[in-house]
Amino acid sequence: MIRGWRLEIRKILNKNNKQRILNQDNFNMPDISTINDQMVEIPGGKIELRDDRIKHNWSVEIEPFLLARFPVTQELYFEITKESPASFKGDKKPVETVSWKDAVIFCNLFSEKAGLQPCYYLSADSTEITFDPKANGYRLPTEAEWEYACKAGTTGSRYGEIDTIAWYKDNSEGMTHDVAMKTPNSWGLYDMLGNVWEWCSDIYDETVYGSYRIFRGGGWCDEVRGCLATNRRRSHPSSFKIDDLGFRVARNLKDK
Repeated sequence: MIRGWRLEIRKILNKNNKQRILNQDNFNMPDISTINDQMVEIPGGKIELRDDRIKHNWSVEIEPFLLARFPVTQELYFEITKESPASFKGDKKPVETVSWKDAVIFCNLFSEKAGLQPCYYLSADSTEITFDPKANGYRLPTEAEWEYACKAGTTGSRYGEIDTIAWYKDNSEGMTHDVAMKTPNSWGLYDMLGNVWEWCSDIYDETVYGSYRIFRGGGWCDEVRGCLATNRRRSHPSSFKIDDLGFRVARNLKDK
């Protein structure tokens, strides 16, 4: 309920205050050809996941893959989509207020611009989305890949002391911050906890929640207990957008 009130207040503020309009003149455009330099090679391994809701544990084998060093920024999102949905404006801040569907559309557009094969097929009316695991383009990480990469070989629920690694309720001053300002994990990944939650590719529980998709990591407005590598949340893939939810991209390593 509090999250809902916060989003409504944000909408009212946006209506009452002239928002900065972002166009090409507002940005130092990223060089698409160098984006792969910001992709980290994640080694293969194994991760045990847990659903506290039903007290269920399961293990997942992780193939080596590539994961972006930090969440997609507003600068990059605008370069690819020509849209600026974020509530907290800033070129180097993570894009937020994007749905799961928005994120996969970005991945496809990004892939096309980079000369790669898109990973997602959208129906003519964009209501059905299917994933092609053999495509070499950008995609969302699975939740197993995300948690495995977040922990970076550690066994705890965080990869460091929270104030050094994450923007959360006690230090964020009520907003997102530029990416890569906190200490990364041992694999060189920034903002895996805090700043914005991150969409993952997986459906949460189809039998109970239908098409709801998972997001991970905690955001700028979460308490300490919200910023854990193991926390799982979910929501509607098309309609749910909020100012502490963004995403980062992944690729299959063999397609580097």
